[in-house]
Amino acid sequence: MGRRAELSRLRTLLRTSRLLTLTGTGGVGKTRLALEFAKGLPGRHGRVDLVELAALHDGTALAQSVAAALAVGERAGRSGVDVLVHAIGDARRLLILDNCEHLADPCARLIVTLLSHCPRLRIVATSREALRVPGETVLRVGELSLPPADAGDDPVDLLRADAVRLFVERASSCSPGFTLHRGNGRTVAEICRRLDGLTLAVELAARRAGTLPLNDILAGLDDQMSQLSLLTGGHRTGPGRHSELAAAIDWSHRLLDPAEQAVFRRLAVFVGGFDTAAARAVCAGDGIAPSQILGILCALEAKSLITRLSGDSQTARFRQLSAIRAYALECLHASGELHVTRHRVLEWLNGLADRAGDEVFPDQAGSPLAVERDNLAAALAGTTVRVRTSHPGLELELARVHYQQEQPSAARALLTGLLRETGGRALGGAVPALAARVACQRADLAQALRLGEQAVAMERTRNHPAGLANALDARAAALLCRGEFAAAVADLREGLDLVATLGRPQDTAWCTHHLAWALLQAGGELEADILMSRCLPVLREHAPWSRVAAALHTAGAVRLALGHLESAEALFADVLRIVPEAGFHALYPVEGLALVAAESGDMRRALLLYEASAQARSRLDTVPEDPWRRRVEGTVARARTELPAAAREAAVSGGRRLRGDRLVAYALQTRSQDHRATTDAVEAVDDLSTLTGREFMVAELVADGLTNRQIAERLGLSTHTVATHLDKVRDKLGMRSRTQIALWVAARTRAGHTSG
Repeated sequence: MGRRAELSRLRTLLRTSRLLTLTGTGGVGKTRLALEFAKGLPGRHGRVDLVELAALHDGTALAQSVAAALAVGERAGRSGVDVLVHAIGDARRLLILDNCEHLADPCARLIVTLLSHCPRLRIVATSREALRVPGETVLRVGELSLPPADAGDDPVDLLRADAVRLFVERASSCSPGFTLHRGNGRTVAEICRRLDGLTLAVELAARRAGTLPLNDILAGLDDQMSQLSLLTGGHRTGPGRHSELAAAIDWSHRLLDPAEQAVFRRLAVFVGGFDTAAARAVCAGDGIAPSQILGILCALEAKSLITRLSGDSQTARFRQLSAIRAYALECLHASGELHVTRHRVLEWLNGLADRAGDEVFPDQAGSPLAVERDNLAAALAGTTVRVRTSHPGLELELARVHYQQEQPSAARALLTGLLRETGGRALGGAVPALAARVACQRADLAQALRLGEQAVAMERTRNHPAGLANALDARAAALLCRGEFAAAVADLREGLDLVATLGRPQDTAWCTHHLAWALLQAGGELEADILMSRCLPVLREHAPWSRVAAALHTAGAVRLALGHLESAEALFADVLRIVPEAGFHALYPVEGLALVAAESGDMRRALLLYEASAQARSRLDTVPEDPWRRRVEGTVARARTELPAAAREAAVSGGRRLRGDRLVAYALQTRSQDHRATTDAVEAVDDLSTLTGREFMVAELVADGLTNRQIAERLGLSTHTVATHLDKVRDKLGMRSRTQIALWVAARTRAGHTSG
């Protein structure tokens, strides 16, 4: 609100500057302005990524945190800033680095490196001070405009001021009967002036308009000024700005009842946000019942003292803005509850970690602590060196999260310490098993095998079938990477026998799938096909999308090896329908469909799909497993040989033009019957529709008669995300009913069959 001039200025500056830094005091609205600016950018500026830095204590993990936010994993021989440089490359991309002030020097160094190596990257940073980077353009985000002192009480005149308009909008949202009129106009204007037009401060005051008279709000802002040192820290970035924000936060805090104050200050320990369950675990107690927490969170959100995070998660998450969290943390110190609250955080995290202990293959399951990575890292960093040794399970979980997010350097650092410590050895073979998988990620295959053998040896001394099965699976992974397929098959057979005794069908199915994949590499396609027919239905029914996708790929590869091309094509297409189209998971089924096309004699389609996948792999800095890579490259070499030069060049050119949803849409088309030219096929993809690949998949499932909940389960999304996709489908196609969408899909399908 009231930022039209700034947005226009930012759009102008972006044409000539690759680094825009939005500066201004805390609470002025820098982050909100950056996000609104990015939202309004046209598509030609490329992908936009937000990286929140408030949870970082220092700059040592800066590059790693940015990589994790961008879903960029490390690759063998490349880590840190090199990973980011390679991943971004020459792509058009906008990066928003939020809250840089406490990491100004490391942020400046990172920005210089990225901008010097990534020619089409642009960065918008928010900070309380300039980063002093060559080429930086600084835009100071000022306070909202205020009414002049002689504005009088005319609502029309007062509403010309942005601060007054914000106050009225926020006040009316929590008190629907609130309006600005001559009787309250002067008071509202004075409140806004008293708060210097600071966005957050005005919001905090306006949220009280439904429960307090305006004169009381104004009077409250002048009370207890001695507490302002909590936020000012003895300095100011502008005349009185931090003081007024501190006054607004302090006053809002004093108006809370004792239970709300207690929860408010205890929430400060969550540097990475929190959900209701986390708040119950950490903030309840000392007279506050767990059943009260949800109501208190709702009250704090209504008062703008916590903020709901956006995202696809079905569970609502919240956070405290950095200025508010700083105040709450000081309150927690002053109350003497800091130590006990941090202890509760550790207990809560240990409870989440215990859930991972129920997994037979925890390294390959989504860690329950993945979403709490920042809270977990902060909790471990906040304990003393002496106490840290008593939390090896949490360190293992943090290493597991790093491994699953393809950050093996960070995982290895934690695991190296655990392998030396007594506490780490108490976890049995779980530590060396994960370390073996991390070594595979780092392409250190000798160490991977050594660690895998250590894990198996440790587990053979315990009566723990699940632990031994996991260790055998880890050693088998190392053996597969080394090309020792027969030994891997032997380990996986033993592991399957162990898991089968546990009475856990999904784990048995997952282990069966691993054995089938190893058998395929060892030349045992027939047995692998039988095993996949047993395990695939179980995984389709119960497993998360990532495991279903892996199993479908294995089944497709087995059917392809046996020469059953139609079923192989259907299985690879199924993978493509459930994986995120922007990630490397989509490249395996694209390559599988390329192999099917080649075996069917359509070398142009095979080469086109391969080239598209190769380009995507280069952009994502990812390579497939060696056996699969050799199979694909061998087939493509044959396709290049068999195609005439003109057709070969057309296929290569067409493949390099396909990416993202256009590639998915083309790959999912039925193989051409009339062998049209490759360029015609690519042009046909351009005309398919304005829908993205994911939106088209949702439309297809609507045509199949599935409800939003069923679609969500099929695609591994939340029902909210499915509804959002469906709204976009309706808007883009100009259709309002599911029947209309189903008819449109049917017409497209017929057209696709007709045109090949």
